[in-house]
Amino acid sequence: MILDGKKVRDFLADKIQKELKGLKVRPKLVIIQVGNDERSSVYVRQKKIFGEKLGFEVEHLEFDDSLKEEELISKIDHFNNDKKVNGIIVQLPLPKKIDTIKIVETIKKEKDVDGLNSQNLRLILEGNESGFVPATTKGVMSLLDFYQIPIEGKKVTIVGRSLLVGRPTSLMFLNRNATVTVCHTKTENLKDEVRGADIVIVATGSPKLIKKDFVKDGQIIIDVGITKVGDKLLGDVDFESVSKIVKSITPVPGGVGPMTVVSLFENLLLAYNIQNR
Repeated sequence: MILDGKKVRDFLADKIQKELKGLKVRPKLVIIQVGNDERSSVYVRQKKIFGEKLGFEVEHLEFDDSLKEEELISKIDHFNNDKKVNGIIVQLPLPKKIDTIKIVETIKKEKDVDGLNSQNLRLILEGNESGFVPATTKGVMSLLDFYQIPIEGKKVTIVGRSLLVGRPTSLMFLNRNATVTVCHTKTENLKDEVRGADIVIVATGSPKLIKKDFVKDGQIIIDVGITKVGDKLLGDVDFESVSKIVKSITPVPGGVGPMTVVSLFENLLLAYNIQNR
């Protein structure tokens, strides 16, 4: 079975639009981009187009690499204090001269719709999902829930330990009573770790890392990775060979990607509701 992220995105988008119709004002997202990273620009455009289509207000601010860290912090503080702004995103990656953690921590917890602020991550660590779950992690969990894939008691192997995906995703599965293994570049016998799992989440940015001899019948494979190779977009899983063996798998593109974008705007709607209680 193909786990169709576009289908689930459209289902969730419809729910969001219905809720937006009952609001007096449009929730507003500000996206700050520093530098001209091509992939970042593509992602920001996708967010802006999708958000505005749903009915949100999305403001995209672009600055070149010469922007100083203190100037960026000042701009974030301005939007932190602007009651008309409900969510703030600083598009990553940032130029190396800027301290990413310091910037993420500058965003108010209540407006951190990317869910990367330590205060929001701490809530997940405590098993409290009242804050903002990082969009990709939220998207992965929503995808599994939509297709009614059981999580409790299952063995979950996550390949990749990034702060953006691997670590928060591992915590969410722990909160859902799964038994979680996190693998990375130093993991020995990666093939055995992947084959032993019921659910596998792969988020490394290494095209076709997971091949058919890594998997077995009955597994659920969630491919978060996406890399442009020539004119093709490839995932971390060798889809052609693996899809013939496993029970369910996400395609690339069209799997986790659409879920990440819709999850961001679910967070923005949550932010608006929290700020207007």
